[in-house]
Amino acid sequence: MPEMNMVQALNSALRSEMHSDDRVVVMGEDVGQVGGVFRVTQGLFKEFGEKRVIDTPLAEGGIIGSAIGMAMYGMRPVPEIQFADFIFPAFDQIVSEAAKYRYRTGGEFSCPMVVRAPVGGGIRGGHYHSQSPESLFIHNAGLKVVCPSNPYDAKGLLLASIRDDDPVLFFEPKRVYRAVKTDVPEEPYLIPLSEAKVVREGRHVTVIAWGAMLFEALESAENAARHGIEAEVIDLRTLWPVDIDTILESIKKTGRVVVVHEAAKSCGFGAELVSLIAENAFLHLEAPPVRVTGWDTPFPYTLENEYLPLAHRITPALLQAARY
Repeated sequence: MPEMNMVQALNSALRSEMHSDDRVVVMGEDVGQVGGVFRVTQGLFKEFGEKRVIDTPLAEGGIIGSAIGMAMYGMRPVPEIQFADFIFPAFDQIVSEAAKYRYRTGGEFSCPMVVRAPVGGGIRGGHYHSQSPESLFIHNAGLKVVCPSNPYDAKGLLLASIRDDDPVLFFEPKRVYRAVKTDVPEEPYLIPLSEAKVVREGRHVTVIAWGAMLFEALESAENAARHGIEAEVIDLRTLWPVDIDTILESIKKTGRVVVVHEAAKSCGFGAELVSLIAENAFLHLEAPPVRVTGWDTPFPYTLENEYLPLAHRITPALLQAARY
């Protein structure tokens, strides 16, 4: 089995699905001959040609609008937004059109497409190349939101997303793109959407994370273990619809929870997770839920490591929750 980084695993998923389903097309800024700014689509233009790997103008609203039209005519478009920070010009197309087709047509039409976008900080991208806008899309009914943490999950989740009949926002943590390698099968496989994974078992406190912050959560769990605290770490993988059953099962065991995410704290997805936990497992809680997040400021360039909820900020939260 070959070892791949996330860029290679995503490329493998796209190539595999384009071979097996001629309805799948890739489109976006520089995704063709250049292979995308991070080279996720490298080689696909030469292999599948300009009609299935389409270079577009710098117009995100046009990219998504075109993809919606393709989806309505039975295709399976996979548009790439070069950075998640650039997705806002396409926000109206995604939340007002793609998200609502199934509802406004009484289920007669759906909008099967996957919007891929690199997300998060960690590469010194500053204000406009580091943001994490997942909660904005989770808030809008009709969208699914995925964020893998490793190459193996990235391939299986992307294939599952392309085969899904509803629009999926597929956020790729660019900090992980080339930082992690795992064994990834060359043949296609699916990881079902909405299934979280317990990646480290523990009994004192539950840690919920996704994307690049999963590795910070795992490092914090190792730090806490040296203080006698065993943390259980959950990788959400699919943010919405969230796998609340796996979360509640863990909370009922530990009675304590710490949520970690890169986005700003106020109205971040962590707030929704804490609400769901309070509504469904209040009597099992032994301590107030804790959120370790980005700050309520624009993402800074020079203070990137101070903004991100890295392990040195998560570890005290684990100890605080466990010892409450």
